[in-house]
Amino acid sequence: MKIVSSYVREQKRYTKNDLKSIFSFDESGVEKFIKNLKAYGVLKSVKNSTDQLEMSDLMDEDIEITEETAESGDCLYVFTYVGIITCGSRVIKVFPKYLLSKRGAPLDEMKQVVKVLERYSRFEEQIINMFNGNGENRSFNILAVILFLLNDYYEYGIYTNSEDIVEVNGEGEILWGKTIDESFALIEDNRPYYMELYTGKTVDDDMDYFKRLHECVLTECSHQLHEAQLDTLFDMDVLELSDESLQDFGDRDYILERIYKELNVQFNTRRQILLKTLYAYISQDRRMLEENDGISMFGTTAYHVVWEKVCAAVFDNKLNTTLSQLKMSVHLASEFKDRSSETLINIIEKPKWKGIDMDEVDASDTLIPDLISIPHINGSDHFLIFDAKYYNIQLEKGKSLRGNPGVGDVTKQYLYQLAYKDFIKAHNISEVKNCFLMPTEKDEIIKKGTARMPMLEAFGLENIQIRLIPASMLYERYLAKGKIDISLLEL
Repeated sequence: MKIVSSYVREQKRYTKNDLKSIFSFDESGVEKFIKNLKAYGVLKSVKNSTDQLEMSDLMDEDIEITEETAESGDCLYVFTYVGIITCGSRVIKVFPKYLLSKRGAPLDEMKQVVKVLERYSRFEEQIINMFNGNGENRSFNILAVILFLLNDYYEYGIYTNSEDIVEVNGEGEILWGKTIDESFALIEDNRPYYMELYTGKTVDDDMDYFKRLHECVLTECSHQLHEAQLDTLFDMDVLELSDESLQDFGDRDYILERIYKELNVQFNTRRQILLKTLYAYISQDRRMLEENDGISMFGTTAYHVVWEKVCAAVFDNKLNTTLSQLKMSVHLASEFKDRSSETLINIIEKPKWKGIDMDEVDASDTLIPDLISIPHINGSDHFLIFDAKYYNIQLEKGKSLRGNPGVGDVTKQYLYQLAYKDFIKAHNISEVKNCFLMPTEKDEIIKKGTARMPMLEAFGLENIQIRLIPASMLYERYLAKGKIDISLLEL
């Protein structure tokens, strides 16, 4: 079986012939490939037009067309996903859309993106998705399960069962109760001296069934990752922990019964999760790269959320910090003392609704900025309102405006400053800045320009600056749990 492992760019428009060439398909194979990916929501089709070929984002107005309404050549195909997808013997590595200059295999950039996705998944407590899709399109997510098992091993090691052993004059802890009850003592100067001490220690059972089973599954998983040419991407060595096969542990029903019984006597949460994952892996009897319609995935169709979370972490987001914990150069103003336990996001006004015959009530939702930072720069507090925008903006002389946030995004950014006007004034904060943060593959921060609306600018509100941030630099800080020096933005 020939394995084809190739890179594609998120949001780039591909023709059917492009996909045939990239993934080595014949006509019937590419049709099936496209149908499967569309069924799982990772591939969209749009009209084949000059405008679409020039687009770097899939906009709301880009109405998806179905295969039934399209004739050959009418469609362009767009991957709306960042991460890894396996579909039969094809491995699809979708890299982020801002890597515009990458024509080959952006291995280093993709390895960093994978690490970001892994940290984001852990931080957000994402539950392992063992199945993709639903109904007829439901498929066991073997890739996610393999990655979970391997990452669990690297963090916690092999599943072990241990037993307590009592020895005479051993090196373990002295069991004084048993020694006093069962050992002979010599008395000298009214003090007992024991010639034999009972000691206890805990040893791992190296021949334990579940230890061996875990080693066997891990070895098999590691080999599958290597065959899919993904071990390098995930920075994992090929494991050789066992020379046994699953058949050596009995038939599938017997193995599953043993795991089920072990679950009933195992109360450690981590071990329970591991046993359940082993159960799922063995019960599904599924392998990566099999020639079937199943899809496995590691990644997300909402990478813009990942970008927002990375920016919030690296730019020291204070939205969820209580007012009493804000480290400003002045004390909390008196008019906010009674709200000191509230977070910065809670003090934004909510819309008020009043019926003809009822009292006024607050709406449950209100304006929610992406992130607010209040750094101390050059001896004074700054109030910085950021919006993390996962866009490829085209804002150059001689070119039409493309990939820009909409009017709603611009007006909301002004309103965020208005929402905090009283707080800013009460604390004598003179430096207020508004800024869109967008990713770039470049190595330095780019001052791209501004967005403004004169009618809102007339209220004394700050126009919105645009900064392109090197994604690799942000990811490096995010993975190291560090912060960025905000003064580098030169707002």
